[in-house]
Amino acid sequence: MRQQRMLIPTLRDVPGDAEVASHKLMLRAGLIRQLSSGIYSYLPLGLKALQHIQTIVREEMDAAGAQEMLMPALHPSELWKASGRWDVYGPELMRLEDRHGREFALGATHEEVITTIVKDEIQSYKKLPVTLYQIQTKYRDERRPRFGLLRGREFLMKDAYSFDRSQSGLDESYESMYNAYDRIFTRCGLNFRAVEADSGAIGGTDTHEFMALADIGEDTIVHCPSCHYAANLEKAVGQLPAASASSKQSDLNAKPQKVHTPQVSSIKQLSEFLQISPEQIIKSIAIEVNGTPVIVLLRGDCEINEIKLKNVLGGSEFTMLSEAGIHKLGSVAGFIGPLGLPNIKIIADTSIIGMQNAVIGANEADYHLTHVHVERDLVDLTYDDLRNVTEGEHCLTCGHELSFAKGIEVGHVFKLGTKYSRSLGASFSDENGAAEPIIMGCYGIGVSRVLAAIIEQNYDERGIIWPDSVTPFDVHLLTVHVQDEIQLKLSTEIYKTLTAAGYSVLWDDREERPGVKFNDADLLGFPLRITVGKKAVEHIVECKERRSGDQYELTTEQIAAHCQTFFQTGGRSSHE
Repeated sequence: MRQQRMLIPTLRDVPGDAEVASHKLMLRAGLIRQLSSGIYSYLPLGLKALQHIQTIVREEMDAAGAQEMLMPALHPSELWKASGRWDVYGPELMRLEDRHGREFALGATHEEVITTIVKDEIQSYKKLPVTLYQIQTKYRDERRPRFGLLRGREFLMKDAYSFDRSQSGLDESYESMYNAYDRIFTRCGLNFRAVEADSGAIGGTDTHEFMALADIGEDTIVHCPSCHYAANLEKAVGQLPAASASSKQSDLNAKPQKVHTPQVSSIKQLSEFLQISPEQIIKSIAIEVNGTPVIVLLRGDCEINEIKLKNVLGGSEFTMLSEAGIHKLGSVAGFIGPLGLPNIKIIADTSIIGMQNAVIGANEADYHLTHVHVERDLVDLTYDDLRNVTEGEHCLTCGHELSFAKGIEVGHVFKLGTKYSRSLGASFSDENGAAEPIIMGCYGIGVSRVLAAIIEQNYDERGIIWPDSVTPFDVHLLTVHVQDEIQLKLSTEIYKTLTAAGYSVLWDDREERPGVKFNDADLLGFPLRITVGKKAVEHIVECKERRSGDQYELTTEQIAAHCQTFFQTGGRSSHE
């Protein structure tokens, strides 16, 4: 493609509303343009890269036995109401009415639609298993669209759905998709981790997120460098160092004692007042679940994980109990404790197991209880993992210290089970003619988000550095002076030779200053740049590798062979 004919509107200045590197570079390099908040057009270079990602996705999905189809983006509300998600999904679901007043939603995901299709078309075990997928635009009314393609209101997604007759069949489908995702993200050149995750509004169990590691990621990943355990913070577990306690036998044998702690209502204040560490304190958090008060206990140096707590509560939403509600319990805000509160449900985090000589609230203003031993004084507690893992904790599997990183979610796989097949009536007849609900899995990739994540991991101060597999063009051919007949003739020969050999080439034949061309080439970031300049008369060109920055000269007779070697070795220099 000749660059003078191609729409590549590069920018010298960084747009003011662009916060992260991928967004800035995609705007500057002319890959995308914003139409409205969270809504973007893909210009030719951006679309080329996006199409390369889609090709990788299709090849690996097809290799895993999945079949591509295309479903509508406009969904009748009846489907979402039947599954129970019309109200549960929340304000992110874009809703609208047609001229007859019928309610619809723009597809944020397609579990309801695909389940209805399979319900109507598959009734026998003989047609199972089957996995279907599509690549299609999705719509979500994000409260705060940001970071360009990383959090938009309209985005491109690959969503796949597996249908099996048994749990073991679902396990096989899940593993097949998990492995396909591993290959997809590897081929896209991403540095990623597959982590245990929460299923959220989609539902299901045994879910994994595929996270591209990046400092600007909105998710925190907890992983073990030793045994490769990895989980999203909302799901991660770890081993806390044991809480310190008094070594005095008299303290260990002492009964709970009320201590005056005037106007000391926070963990920090209490720790300073009693000259103890926060890990010796048990904090009580009062919440309200469906109108019922609940007390949550955890160690003073720990923070509650709202996702874990919600899961323990059976998915119920909760709010903090008001001061008036706490007063009705017979306690005081800032001094709540688990002793002396009659007929109230208490949930304890595993962090308090075995604590001795601990401090709790006394349910009386300006008082706390010391010398509390959990196993002696707080009997019949129900324990669950309710807290965020913190740095310094150790892996439950191998004991190695856990590491923390930020990540961008680029893929998510779920075992849905029968959540949608039961609510929408999708069943099959087994060998004996008995009807059984189809068992489902769901597998999503944010295709447009992958594009942004690739750039977020591959850039420098000059611009993008494309991985070979997704680059819009393999080679950037620059003619320094297009008015020079020798340079123009040699450039034409090189362009024809490389395109005939199967390489995609962008030929910068613009009448621009050499500095502009070189800067644009670095900004666009294609793997290999070939410059035809003053040595054209000698049939010598200059090559520059974008990733390594290596520069060297080649004769025109060496170019084709060099390109073959360069791209076969994944863009590694043959001159190293």
